[in-house]
Amino acid sequence: MAITMSVCGAARTVTGSCLLFDVLGVRFLVDCGLFQGPKTLKALNYEPFPFDPRGIDFVLLTHAHIDHSGLLPRLVKLGFRGKIHATEATADLCSCMLPDAGHIQEMEVESLNRRNLRRGRGKVEPIYTVEDAERTLGAFETARYGHWITPGKGVRARFWNAGHMLGSSSVELELTHHGETMRVLVSGDIGPDGSGLEPLPRGPEGGVDHLIVESTYGDERREDITPDQRREALAELVRGAASKGGSLLIPVFAVERAQEVMVDLVRLMNENRVPGTVINLDSPLATKATAVFMSHAGSLDEGEAVRAALTSPRVRFVHDANESRGLAQEAGFQIVLAGSGMCDAGRIRHHLKARLWDDRTTVALVGFQASGTLGRLLRDGAARVRIQGDTIVVGARIAEINGYSAHADGPALGRWVAARGPVRGSVFLVHGEPEAIEGLAVRVVGRGVLPDAAVIRPRLDEAFTLRPSAVATPAPGGVLRRGRAEHLWAPDWHNERAALMLQIEEALEHADGDVTRAALLDRLRRALREPS
Repeated sequence: MAITMSVCGAARTVTGSCLLFDVLGVRFLVDCGLFQGPKTLKALNYEPFPFDPRGIDFVLLTHAHIDHSGLLPRLVKLGFRGKIHATEATADLCSCMLPDAGHIQEMEVESLNRRNLRRGRGKVEPIYTVEDAERTLGAFETARYGHWITPGKGVRARFWNAGHMLGSSSVELELTHHGETMRVLVSGDIGPDGSGLEPLPRGPEGGVDHLIVESTYGDERREDITPDQRREALAELVRGAASKGGSLLIPVFAVERAQEVMVDLVRLMNENRVPGTVINLDSPLATKATAVFMSHAGSLDEGEAVRAALTSPRVRFVHDANESRGLAQEAGFQIVLAGSGMCDAGRIRHHLKARLWDDRTTVALVGFQASGTLGRLLRDGAARVRIQGDTIVVGARIAEINGYSAHADGPALGRWVAARGPVRGSVFLVHGEPEAIEGLAVRVVGRGVLPDAAVIRPRLDEAFTLRPSAVATPAPGGVLRRGRAEHLWAPDWHNERAALMLQIEEALEHADGDVTRAALLDRLRRALREPS
């Protein structure tokens, strides 16, 4: 018995999750996510899929986050006509998130085409539209945790609560041919050991043949922090921002993170631990997602408390774009939660553009910041950044609260992997940057789960042959269609260009007179004329 699995996303990077399985002609995907981060990585969203969408029989979706679901509308646009199997909460969230993503594609392309017209360049098309996204919603078919489904011949699947976000799942597969069965488990994104809104992650026991596991924080050990310690760290930031009379800006992911932070802020204000003020949620998508959370509150830890917090009069939902722009100009202490969580898109960018220079501003990073994103630059201490073509000095306090992470850290991932044992074949480490992957590999080998030779760090589009109770091997004739991009996870030439522009601006500003400036510009012109 042999089955082929191709890693078509989240290979040595944290976005674009997509696994292609071929079980004797039955071809299906686990996830079909959008690539996010540096522009070179995002450019993969426009490239052809490394498979024919018309030949995909069905999709199993682990959860609604866009880096796992965000290319489903493109899959449908290019001919996929099968079912998308997911939990009910995931389907409900996708009904908000996918049309929103289509709207963003349309708006970004409209803006880009205006710029291209001025530059004498041709028009580009959006990756997909709102209409494509809405058509995709009709393909969803819901499944319950713990119940087997049979989406295709020789394929059974079962969803386990991954504890990462509302509706999130690990997907257990039973793949059968001629009476022989192989068990494969895809982790999806694994939640932390407590402290969030979600229950602890679960999974099958009794061993699997192959395990595909995320490694986002595989090289990190977080300090143990209780929910109240996390809230006190947030309270300190709120009190500090209030004392300076400035803004507290919190970049948030629209689903789970926004709701979790709002719940804590409402609780802190109700307990008089921080000054009372309006909590501005400046994200239409987060507003829609909050309604989904309300309808599924019963599945959350302390669901009624969550429902009460999300309907608190302290929370203000900002819908209109003009209202959002006005909020960015208001004086005095205010709290603003806005997307996106990595500051690479959304309304948070105009808030940062308006406030980042001001030393009265506090920016609280409460989630993962991928390499090459504006959030990562701020986290790493950039003194200046470029936002929408403008250079902005970073005068604000940049703080980070790790207690809000929706991902397990390295030790928790190691425990989760060990609990799924014995692993009789291979462990594939995906959804992580190289350092994180190596950190988790050390933990897996150190726990005696498998020898290092059986721990695989796949490259983009790399294909493997899976057999029961045997280490996976490269698939015969497998082609790395996009595997040439070995360093897609790293800051790319767009990041380098932005850094160089900042460096040139600073050098010209601090040069000793116009003669020195002219000499510097002359050297730059000569360098550009020289052959590379």
